Amino acid sequence: MNNQRALDTAVSFDPYAGEPSRDGDQGYEILEGGKVFFRIKAPNAHEVAIDQFGYVQQLQKVNDEMWEGTVEFGTGFKYFFLKIDGADVLNPYLPIGYGCCRPMNFVDIPVENEDWDALEGVPHGSIARHYYPSTVTGKMESCLVYTPPCFDGTKKYPVLYLQHGYGENETGWVYQGHAARIADQLLSKGEMQEMIIVMGNGMTRVNFAEMNRMLFPDVLLKDLIPYIESRYNVYTDKWHRAMAGLSMGSYQTSIVTLSNPDLFGYAGVFSGFLRFPRGGEEKHLALLDEKEKFNDSFRVFYRAMGTEDQFYQSFANDDEMLKDKELNMIRRTFPGGHDWSVWRRCIHDFLPMIFKDLNPIK
Repeated sequence: MNNQRALDTAVSFDPYAGEPSRDGDQGYEILEGGKVFFRIKAPNAHEVAIDQFGYVQQLQKVNDEMWEGTVEFGTGFKYFFLKIDGADVLNPYLPIGYGCCRPMNFVDIPVENEDWDALEGVPHGSIARHYYPSTVTGKMESCLVYTPPCFDGTKKYPVLYLQHGYGENETGWVYQGHAARIADQLLSKGEMQEMIIVMGNGMTRVNFAEMNRMLFPDVLLKDLIPYIESRYNVYTDKWHRAMAGLSMGSYQTSIVTLSNPDLFGYAGVFSGFLRFPRGGEEKHLALLDEKEKFNDSFRVFYRAMGTEDQFYQSFANDDEMLKDKELNMIRRTFPGGHDWSVWRRCIHDFLPMIFKDLNPIK
């Protein structure tokens, strides 16, 4: 074994915070062709494997302590389970995000010609964490707020409320989705309006045992929006307010925006559901039968899906439901599945569309 091989290691929940430290014992290296080399320290293990949600690839034992192997992933963002003797093990020497209702290791393999989330060469906005009291859940809730480079507290801004998917939290769009980095790049090129982006925790619960994702629409309307409007100098009319989300967050977006067209002028439904695939609330769909009211209510209503998404049939079912309704909607498909690689493409496509008709982009 060549212990001098330089491997990337991750030592925090933000694997993008500068150059990673190096550890000759264990870590990972991204290779060409969508492959990743792993070196894992597991002295007493009998079996070490990388499990990509059922696609399992074994590592090989190279001495009394270390296991190595090259694993095929393809390109883009990929969660995986590190299995040691059948148990899921979170390894701090590999990148960590929050997904599947728990901290998860992942790899992020660059996609050719998709460098619109690069860190280098552009001014960067800021991310702040806020805690706010909820009248709905009866406890403190959390959100992250992106403000653009050269943020000026005396200037008014439009707001995008941007939601994650099931099993994730408010950090997802920053660390996995690169939303701030994508916004920084678009702003540097003059391709989107300056705005504040608010990312709330949509996995709402009133106690530890009861998670109710459908509480979030009330939390947003009754607690989060008033909190943001009391802390930031933002416009409060519908034409300066947008909402978007992925997967579960897309369904929350559909319910909130279609039920409250007086409050939102823009909507983004990524890997998206107008109707929940497994059944659920549908009262919000009534607006889809009122063509003139719908078309007057939204300057942008955006739907997108990965062509290999496991929920693509739900997207197709929504297509069928919308047929002949003559609603002004934007429909997109992107190569890929139900994953962050697709959702990055969605937010990169969506951000330049919103608020652009309000003021000239500088």
